[in-house]
Amino acid sequence: MKHYQIKYSNQNTFWVLFFFVSNFLIAQNKELFSKELYFHNNDTLKYRLLLPENFSEEKEYPLVLFLHGRGEQGNDNETQLVHGSKLFLENYSKDEFPAIIIFPQCPKDDYWANVNRNESKKGLEKYKFKRLGKPTKSMTLVLSLMEDLTKKSYVKKDQVYVGGLSMGGMGTFEIINRKPDMFAAAFPICGGGNPKSVNRYANKISLWVFHGGKDDVVIPYFSLRMVAALQKKGADVKLTYFENDNHNSWDSAFAEPELLSWLFSKTKK
Repeated sequence: MKHYQIKYSNQNTFWVLFFFVSNFLIAQNKELFSKELYFHNNDTLKYRLLLPENFSEEKEYPLVLFLHGRGEQGNDNETQLVHGSKLFLENYSKDEFPAIIIFPQCPKDDYWANVNRNESKKGLEKYKFKRLGKPTKSMTLVLSLMEDLTKKSYVKKDQVYVGGLSMGGMGTFEIINRKPDMFAAAFPICGGGNPKSVNRYANKISLWVFHGGKDDVVIPYFSLRMVAALQKKGADVKLTYFENDNHNSWDSAFAEPELLSWLFSKTKK
């Protein structure tokens, strides 16, 4: 390993170099996520894959699916790592919870969840969540990918997890509704769903729901009503409400020191 000695002429130079090196290391570490393509019925899903260090098909590992937000949509197979990847890269370096991590990417003309959206509206009128209905193309691809992955001998069938933010938080609520027997736990961040859907998974999946109190993009009510519905069904659910956070409550959620230990402590009921 090479060692460098850097002399700083002033404090500003120090911070410029600090941020340059930090961004370089983050970009370099993201390359630990391999670029993958999944083909299904003439459609293609781009995703990034992080395998545990010293991965072996002779061993078994938990599997984590992470669904990005609307701001990370595209076709570059890069942008979906902007939020959330650091959490798993830090865990990778510590090797505390060896796991297989999946970051799929949703194209800009699609959506994870089956939601009627009216961007000209605010509050309750902005999103209308369907109870189920036909999945979007991107969700169909993710469902198929997860079906294939969970059949692998090296995946722990009782430790499959999902999380996501904003559009991905909505996708998290939707995918556990569609596959209630697949997941052990879920952590939707600033998302929402149809509260009538919780009957399908309330007694099967543990949830940790996050939302910002000042969120004016996806209002907190969409998460709060899901938590209330889950509590009525006796679900294993907890809520962390960041009172002063706006829509980027994922920053606070990822900073929760117990998030990964909570997640990997859960097994399928």
